[in-house]
Amino acid sequence: MTDLSDLPPVWSGRHGPAAVLPGVPLLAALALWVYAVRHTDVSRLDDFGLVTALHPAFWAGLAVLTAGFWFTVRDPRRPGGWAAAYVLGLLVMERATQAVLYPTPLYAWAWKHDGVVDHLLTAGGLQTADQVGDMAVYDQWPGFFAAQAALVRLLGVESTAMYMAWWPLVSSLMLLLPLLLIYRTFTEDRRLVWTGVWLFYVGNWVGQDYFSPQAVAFALHLGVLAVVLRRYGRSGGAQGRQGQAVWTVVLSVLVVAIVISHQLTPGMLAASLLALCLVRRYRGWVPPVTTVVIFLAWCLTAALPFLSAALPDMIRSVGDVGGNVATGYGATPTGTGAVATSWAARLLSGTVLLLAVAGVWRQRVLRHRAMPLLLISAAPLPMFVASSYGSEMIFRVLLFMLPGAAFFAAAALLPEVRTLATGAGEGTRTPAPARGALRRGIGTGGPLLVLLAGTLAFVPSYSGKDRINYFPPEEVALVQRLFDEAPEGSAVVAANRNYPLAYESYGTIGHYWFLEDDRRHVDEIVRRPAATLARDMTGVEHPGRAYFLLTQGQFANSEMNGQLTGEQLNRIRESVAASPRFRLVAENGAGAVYELRRERPEGTEGAEGAEATEGMEGAEGAERGAER
Repeated sequence: MTDLSDLPPVWSGRHGPAAVLPGVPLLAALALWVYAVRHTDVSRLDDFGLVTALHPAFWAGLAVLTAGFWFTVRDPRRPGGWAAAYVLGLLVMERATQAVLYPTPLYAWAWKHDGVVDHLLTAGGLQTADQVGDMAVYDQWPGFFAAQAALVRLLGVESTAMYMAWWPLVSSLMLLLPLLLIYRTFTEDRRLVWTGVWLFYVGNWVGQDYFSPQAVAFALHLGVLAVVLRRYGRSGGAQGRQGQAVWTVVLSVLVVAIVISHQLTPGMLAASLLALCLVRRYRGWVPPVTTVVIFLAWCLTAALPFLSAALPDMIRSVGDVGGNVATGYGATPTGTGAVATSWAARLLSGTVLLLAVAGVWRQRVLRHRAMPLLLISAAPLPMFVASSYGSEMIFRVLLFMLPGAAFFAAAALLPEVRTLATGAGEGTRTPAPARGALRRGIGTGGPLLVLLAGTLAFVPSYSGKDRINYFPPEEVALVQRLFDEAPEGSAVVAANRNYPLAYESYGTIGHYWFLEDDRRHVDEIVRRPAATLARDMTGVEHPGRAYFLLTQGQFANSEMNGQLTGEQLNRIRESVAASPRFRLVAENGAGAVYELRRERPEGTEGAEGAEATEGMEGAEGAERGAER
C-alpha cells in the first residue's frame, strides 16, 4: 500500500539465549495446539459447537499464548518481531483450527458462493436478474466470483471447495498490513500497535471472514483508509501533488475492486471518508468524491436491474432500527448452548467497546492525535438507521467500527502511549515515557486478565454455532448425489437452506425452503406434512422431478434458531416416508432424499420413474454394501 520505513524492524536485538526466550511460550502454545487438534473429535457436536469438543490442551495453549504475548509486548527491550510472531500464532489457533479439524468446509453461505463460481465456470458467464431470481445480487456484483473463477483455473483445482476452508485464515492475514499502516499513522508505540491488532482479531468474531465477497472487500476497505490516512492531507507543493496523483490511481483501483464485488462496503467506505473531511488535516475531497462517483456509476449501470427491483424494500427499511434486534420465529437463539454462545459474543463486543471508551477518556493526547481514527470508528453508526440489511446491519456496523475500537481499547490497557506529535511522517515525536512508568502501569495483572478473558471468549463467540455450520462428508455426499442425478428443471424442497451445495445448479434447478414461508403455511405442513408438501411440489414439468431433502444441517439450524423442533421435523420426515406419494431415493446417517411420484394413468408407471432414480439408488446400495 505504501512504504514501511516507519514500521519497526521485523527482527532486531541482541543475539544469544536471552534473545529467544520470548519464543518459548509461543512454541509451547503451538505444541499444545497441535496436540489438541490431534485429540479433538468433531463427529458429534452439541449445541455449544466446537467449545465442548475441543481438547483441554487447546484452552491451555491459548492461555499460554496470550500470557506470552502480553509479557513480550510490554517489554521495551524485546524485538518487535516477537509481537508479530505471537499475532500470527493467534491467527493459526483462531482461524486454522476449524480448517484442520473439519473434513469439509464450514458454512452454508460459503457453499453458496462456491455454487456461484461453479456456475460462472460451467456457463461461461452470469445471468440477468429475471433469470435467476434471488441470485441476481451476485450477477450485479460479480468481481469476487470472477476473480475466484480465474484462481480456480490458475490453480488447476476442481472447485473453490478445495481451498475455501482456509479462507478465514487467508482473509485475516490480508487485514494485517492495512491495520499496521493505519495504527502506525498515529503512534510509534509498538505496545499500542500490536495490542490493538491482537484485540482486533480477538474481537472479530462476527464471522465475515469466510469465503465471501465481503471478506475481500473489507480488506480493500482498510487498504483505502490506510492510503488516505498516510498519503492525503499533506502539503508538499508540486511534488506532493504529483505524489497524490499516483496514490489517486491506486485509490481508484482499490475502490473499483470494492464496488464491483460488494453492495454494502462502498457505502461504509464513503461514510468513513466523508467523516475524515471533518478533520482539517483531511479536508481534501478527492478520496470521497472518487469513491462516490465510482459507486454511483456502477449502481446506475451494471447494478441498476437489481437496484430497481429492490429499491421499494430499501426505502421501506430506512429507520427500521428494530430490525437489527428482531426476535421471534427463526430469529431467537434456542437452547442452552445457543443462548450461552450468543451472550459470549455480546459480552466480548461490549467489552471491546467499553474499553475503547475508557481509552478515549484516559488517553487525552491520543484522543487528540488519533481523532481521524475516532471519526472513522463512529462513521458506520448511521447505517443502523439506513437499513436493517436483513437483520445483519448490527454485525456489519460492529465489524467496521472494530479497527478503531480495538486501537482505543488497547490504549485503555496501557498506562501511557507515544504518539506522532505532528502527524504521520513529519518526524517530530512526543517523548517516550520512562521505562519505570511503563512497568508501573502494566505490571499489574488486570490488563492481562482482560486480554485473556477476551481471547478465550472469542472461541464460543466464533465457533459456538458449529453444529449449524458443519456439514459432515455424508451430508455433502448425499446432497451432491441429488444434484448429480436431478434432471434439468427439477425442484428441491427443504426445511431451510442450511445444507452444503444448496445452490448447486441454481440456473437449472429450483429451490423452496418452507420454513421461510408464512408461519401459517409452516403450521399446515406440521399438521399434515405429506399431503401439504405433495401439493406444494406438484407442477414440476417433465423431465424435471420434485425432491424433498431433509438433512442434519437443517435440523441443527431449525432447532438452534427457534423454528421447528427436532421432534417436529422428525414427524415430517416420518410422514413423508410413510406416504405412497413419495419414494425414498437416497439415505444415509446425515439425511434422506425423497422423490414425489408422478401421477400417471393406470399402467404407465415404471420406466420413467425408475430411470430418474436408478443412479441414486444404485449408488446408495453400493455404499450400504461397502459399510456392511
